[in-house]
Amino acid sequence: MNTITPVELMNIKERDSNIKIIDVRRKPDFDADPVLIPGATWKDPDSVKAWEVELTDRNVVIYCARGGSVSKTISDRLSQKMNVLSIEGGIAAWKASGYPVEEK
Repeated sequence: MNTITPVELMNIKERDSNIKIIDVRRKPDFDADPVLIPGATWKDPDSVKAWEVELTDRNVVIYCARGGSVSKTISDRLSQKMNVLSIEGGIAAWKASGYPVEEK
């Protein structure tokens, strides 16, 4: 799994307006804290087969709650078809870095 830090994501966002950022937290985790990294969309990780077709020819950054097993599973699947990066520490690291979040 290729990972990036929250700082690296901020730099990527400034350079690449075509980047797709996807929150893949499990539904209960997302419902408990329904905020997103600005520009991100939430996608149900249990339905990846249904939504992965939307991501053709895109650079994708994914994150889960803490950058663990959910991100790894989705990254492994998507990386067979596209360039995928995962945020180290997930949204918890993003928020700990002091970066903004937006309400869903």
